[in-house]
Amino acid sequence: MGRICSEKLRFCIDRGGTFTDVYAEIPGQTEGRVMKLLSVDPSNYEDAPVECIRRILEDYTGEKIPRSSKIPTDKIEWIRMGTTVATNALLERKGERIALCVTQGFKDLLQIGNQARPNIFDLTVSKPSNLYEEVIEVDERVELALDTEENASSSSVIKGVSGELVRVVRPLNEESLRPLLKGLLEKGISCLAVVLMHSYTYPEHEVSVEKLAFNMGFRHVSLSSALTPMVRAVPRGLTASVDAYLTPVIKDYLSGFVSKFDEGLGKVNVLFMQSDGGLAPESRFSGHKAVLSGPAGGVVGYSQTLFGIETDKPLIGFDMGGTSTDVSRYAGSYEQVLETEIAGAVIQAPQLDINTVAAGGGSKLKFQFGAFKVGPESVGAHPGPVCYRKRGELAITDANLVLGYVIPDYFPSIFGPNEDQPLDVDTTREKFKKLAVQINSHRKNQDPSAKDMSIEEIALGFVNVANETMCRPIRQLTEMKGHETRNHALACFGGAGPQHACAIARALGMKEVLIHRLCGILSAYGMGLADVVEEAQEPYSAIYCPESVEEASHREANLVEQVKQKLQAQGFSEENIKPETYLNLRYEGTDTTIMVKKQESDNGSTFDFATEFVKLFEQEYGFKLQKRNILICDVRVRGIGATNILKPNPQEPTSGNPRSERFYKVYFHGGWQETPLFKLENLGYGHTISGPAVIMNGNSTVIVEPNCRAMITKYGNIKIEIESTSSTTNVSDTVADVLKYWGDNLNEGDVLVTNHPCAGGSHLPDITVITPVFDNGKLVFFVASRGHHAEIGGITPGSMPPFSKAIWEEGAAIQAFKLVEKGVFQEDGITELLLHPCSDDPAHKIPGTRRLQDNLSDLRAQVAANQRGILLIKELIDQYGLEIVQAYMRYVQLNAEGAVKEMLKAVAARVSSPSMQGGNVVIEEEDSMDDGSTIHLRLTIDPTRGEANFDFSGTSPEVYGNWNAPEAVTAAAVIYCLRCLVNVDIPLNQGCLAPVKIHIPSGSFLSPSENAAVVGGNVLTSQRVTDVILTAFQACACSQGCMNNLTFGDDTFGYYETIGGGCGAGPTWDGTSGVQCHMTNTRITDPEIFEQRYPVILHRFGLRENSGGAGLHRGGDGVVREIEFRRPVVVSILSERRVHAPRGLKGGRNGARGANYLITVDKRRIYLGGKNTIHVQVGETLLILTPGGGGWGSS
Repeated sequence: MGRICSEKLRFCIDRGGTFTDVYAEIPGQTEGRVMKLLSVDPSNYEDAPVECIRRILEDYTGEKIPRSSKIPTDKIEWIRMGTTVATNALLERKGERIALCVTQGFKDLLQIGNQARPNIFDLTVSKPSNLYEEVIEVDERVELALDTEENASSSSVIKGVSGELVRVVRPLNEESLRPLLKGLLEKGISCLAVVLMHSYTYPEHEVSVEKLAFNMGFRHVSLSSALTPMVRAVPRGLTASVDAYLTPVIKDYLSGFVSKFDEGLGKVNVLFMQSDGGLAPESRFSGHKAVLSGPAGGVVGYSQTLFGIETDKPLIGFDMGGTSTDVSRYAGSYEQVLETEIAGAVIQAPQLDINTVAAGGGSKLKFQFGAFKVGPESVGAHPGPVCYRKRGELAITDANLVLGYVIPDYFPSIFGPNEDQPLDVDTTREKFKKLAVQINSHRKNQDPSAKDMSIEEIALGFVNVANETMCRPIRQLTEMKGHETRNHALACFGGAGPQHACAIARALGMKEVLIHRLCGILSAYGMGLADVVEEAQEPYSAIYCPESVEEASHREANLVEQVKQKLQAQGFSEENIKPETYLNLRYEGTDTTIMVKKQESDNGSTFDFATEFVKLFEQEYGFKLQKRNILICDVRVRGIGATNILKPNPQEPTSGNPRSERFYKVYFHGGWQETPLFKLENLGYGHTISGPAVIMNGNSTVIVEPNCRAMITKYGNIKIEIESTSSTTNVSDTVADVLKYWGDNLNEGDVLVTNHPCAGGSHLPDITVITPVFDNGKLVFFVASRGHHAEIGGITPGSMPPFSKAIWEEGAAIQAFKLVEKGVFQEDGITELLLHPCSDDPAHKIPGTRRLQDNLSDLRAQVAANQRGILLIKELIDQYGLEIVQAYMRYVQLNAEGAVKEMLKAVAARVSSPSMQGGNVVIEEEDSMDDGSTIHLRLTIDPTRGEANFDFSGTSPEVYGNWNAPEAVTAAAVIYCLRCLVNVDIPLNQGCLAPVKIHIPSGSFLSPSENAAVVGGNVLTSQRVTDVILTAFQACACSQGCMNNLTFGDDTFGYYETIGGGCGAGPTWDGTSGVQCHMTNTRITDPEIFEQRYPVILHRFGLRENSGGAGLHRGGDGVVREIEFRRPVVVSILSERRVHAPRGLKGGRNGARGANYLITVDKRRIYLGGKNTIHVQVGETLLILTPGGGGWGSS
């Protein structure tokens, strides 16, 4: 590999969704050939990449190559291609028909996933469809051995691949599996995804399934243990599903591609780009590694042509297209993630860390509730923007056209009925004029003295909104990972990106923009710069210590040998192979793993992975965990076969000044400016152009803004220097209470902490950390973070006691304390509060927190998170000034207020009201807790003013139990419901409550006394309040109505989870099954992690069939969770809807009630009720059945 053959052509191809781009190196020519074709054009050719190769070969050889004949390969040295075939199949759900094969008891595992909702404010709970059509359950079970069995001599205990001890409880039953597989074949399903419990460490059962399936005639089998041998069954199973779904599609496409060439193709080096930025031969190119094939080429392209060549700064890749924008980061090595979600599918495999945001040239423009909105909807290619002459809607492309950023003279005239007209400027301006009438009318209503905005100001406003949307994922890649955004250079490519590059860089504080001369086809060019990559990985579970490091080193050596053999089989010599080693590490007791790369030492010393892990963890999260073991999870080797093929061609310096083609009017922040236009092809190395200017780079328009300077570099790229310019649940309740308490006694460097309900808290495990923000000595903002602590003390482990009667039984209650005072962390003070909760009864000693170090680490993390927020706020103040920042904070709230008012007016017009009072709509609703206490709501809506009154008079008094809810909880439920009903993407803020009054009678269980127990109010009562409000609005039927809180533990550990159930159905949708509903969205622990870290066996985790209420639209089903305990522990369950069922609406039937049972060793079933604490013994099982959602409408 890497041999240069000057007599043959080389093809770099990016087959995108709309266009196929090709860069071809032609023998004897210094400049490559560029071609762009529509990816799909069946009337002219079958396959765009083949057509590009055919046309270029014809031009090169001068010989006609008929489309009906095979492409000759004697003049081709290699072909490298990235393709969106897999991406498109995933987006459009046009993959292969597949079935899922899982361990018995886990039929619904992948459908439930982590049980979180994709969008917490979406009442329909829209989730991506499953990739598999059928599920078969395999009679087999592997369990992890307990630590106490480590020295057992039992022959049933086996050491797994990870080093963990396993026991095969039930061997694979092939006889029962065979008819199930036969049934799939009879249905026409011949592709299978297999995920069995603990197959990451014991893959033998999966291998046996594969062997049997192939023998029976299955076409393709994807084993989770072979694709991603890592602990966690859900992402591993989802990855296997993606691979089984996509690999046959890819193989079919590649087979068709290969068939278009003559028999000499076997001698041509044909490689395909993978999602990790490495190339693979056709035989090793599979579905789960192909989804980012195209975008990966762009990352390779900008990183290998700009970093260390045009700049030494780390780069942010910015690829703006028609419907979305991809951003990435490069600082000398490819930044990868091991798990990501693409098109609703979770993939666990090494892939480049590319963040995508739904903002591009085709993003729709809207004026809504007094605010400019851009996207996420796109106008698409058909009809497209208004300027495309197809009666489309206004989009960012139209705004750029109005501003002069898109110049019709240099845009193809392919529009109109005969596809021969230019972009339509006049109609675009007319559309903006109509929009301006609406916008200026709204502004006059808000402020009669407001000046009218011109259409140019409006267009620029929309572009600014789009730019900010595209800045967000860049900040996530930098600020969220501990990197200063301003220290980067922006590497811009893609069709629309160069129009926005200067504005994006300036908004982010960057000083430098780089635009490659081939920016329009950089993804294709990047294919020729990539290396061939082979990966090998295996799980290894151990505490990081000298002995485990030595074992990891042995495993590394074996993996290195594996990847070397694979690369040598592809023609690479030893000197062209470079292995990279990684250890996947995490702190004990956390789920956050970091893949740490082994660094070469200058002095020959041994590399310490743990030291690097601690540094990376602190860089990303702002703190480190003290006195905590570091655990090894996986050993990974990435073998790189260096190809050294494409090389940039340096240019000779150019003399003379650059000459413009002509001048155009372009609108910038200061107004219209006469702006010179240059063509890149007429510019040379050393030319410098001061902004404002326009540089045409092929079909890409580069906007050089005022106060910027563009230079043509040695390699023909554009470098732009930016001159910085500056312009002149309801945590807010907690902030308000804290401010009232502390008054003027706040200083810079102070950080406050509270969790007490009387200080705006929800329940004690939710600790709020508040940091005041000062500007020139004046208090101007607060930054707050609230985190759930799994242990805070109290009468049961996990701090969620079912039978608490007073708040002091629930753990440490902190009304007000300075966690940090003048910059000093008050560890002694907070430790005293956490370890020694106060009791009203001095003789009754309440246990303090059982996990002090976890609490302290989490509190430090919250302090660090606040500090990061403060830095971002201060950046805004530095850039725009305090007055403008505070004004925009008010505008955000006014926007939310307007959105809620419009929603309330619409509801008043729609909802049938039993009674009217003074023209107002009045609705009364109530529901009962399982003890009989009632939540009563009288909702009054003013249809003219768009205001509402939520009156909870008639609600039962404070209860002698713990499902009392502080007033802040009810306020949070109200604001959550309003945000859901608005159904517009606005930030959740106090403005939502501006048109609303909430009356909660003091002394009711929604406004209890200071010492009342409240731990259940936040997790149970909040859900019932939500159901009552949404029923009053006739928005949807009742959901499961609780969070099914489960805790267990002893003096050495504690575990806490909430369990999903069924969502209520609505007027146009069925309720979703097995998800978290309404006031929570916590993820549940993966079954393998659950069994690996705790003394339990999870026998069943699936949907509770037919538990959703019947109706025109069915309610969602609840969940079945069956847990066997392997050592004595204290178990607490805190749940509701065990007496009163979730109600249906509009004639829909009720959902099923939940139930909790203890199954003893002798198989007796004991009903536990909704709230209980029990001491379970070894072998006893907890069975939890969560409620279903109510149905909607008569069936």
